[in-house]
Amino acid sequence: MPRLAIGGGGDSHRIMTIRVGICAPSASFPRELVAPVMAVAERFPDVELVFHDQCFASDGHFAGNDEQRLHALLDVANDPSIDAVWFARGGYGSNRIAQAAVTFLSREADDKVFLGSSDGGYLLGALYKAGIGHPVHAPMPLDVKRERGEEAIARVLGWLTGDPATLEPTLGNDPTVAFNLTTLAMMAGTELMPDLRHHVVMVEEVSEHLYAVDRLFFHLVQTLGPMQIDGLRLGRVSDVPENDRPFGSTALEIARDWCSRATIPFLGRADIGHDYANRIVPFGKADRKLPLGLARARPPA
Repeated sequence: MPRLAIGGGGDSHRIMTIRVGICAPSASFPRELVAPVMAVAERFPDVELVFHDQCFASDGHFAGNDEQRLHALLDVANDPSIDAVWFARGGYGSNRIAQAAVTFLSREADDKVFLGSSDGGYLLGALYKAGIGHPVHAPMPLDVKRERGEEAIARVLGWLTGDPATLEPTLGNDPTVAFNLTTLAMMAGTELMPDLRHHVVMVEEVSEHLYAVDRLFFHLVQTLGPMQIDGLRLGRVSDVPENDRPFGSTALEIARDWCSRATIPFLGRADIGHDYANRIVPFGKADRKLPLGLARARPPA
């Protein structure tokens, strides 16, 4: 696997090192952001980051064509020396390879953690549905470019090394998932959509008009209502563009309204979003006692 290894201080190949393979199933990762991610990783000597060369590929909107992106994901996920797979960034494109990915992943992927958010949610959902690995909603390497972005990177590496303070604070005993609202709405009704019965579902959104947020909820609750989820939490809805007229409802009021219409319990807010403060949400039941911060994330029987 072509890669650029980035580790903490000392012997990065000692037995206790957590090796994290980074690939880009969606859009390209800017090569100049490797250095600031590396700077954060230096504070975690038990973690080694391995950037696949595909992260820097470019083919129109994407980090390489579908075949290249799929091959890189399989290369990292099927590598027995890798403990966790971290999606470099969102954008668009992971849905185009998600079904093929779950088809061709080997048994080596079964015990790996898969970290990402935004467009990466298509892969997280497909993996969760297939019972492959441990999907986790988390910040991504591209977040390092945000104001206070180093905190987002450190949160992921902290969780991998066992820091429970990185977890979303409302996580309880109910199985939980977290998605970008657009990603989950687009996944609803497709072959990638997992069964979320008896789950708490968290959603967040960025850069969408409030009328678009309303439209997304209209579509999404048609799927989540009949699934009888345990409830919905709303993360941050940020960078809302100005429209030519006020919509008349806030994002919170929109979420409450559509949950009420679909008889879905609205459980309040969630500490997730397209920002540096985005918290960790392991899919399924978050077992805070497992080593290395790794959570068992199988859909309940």
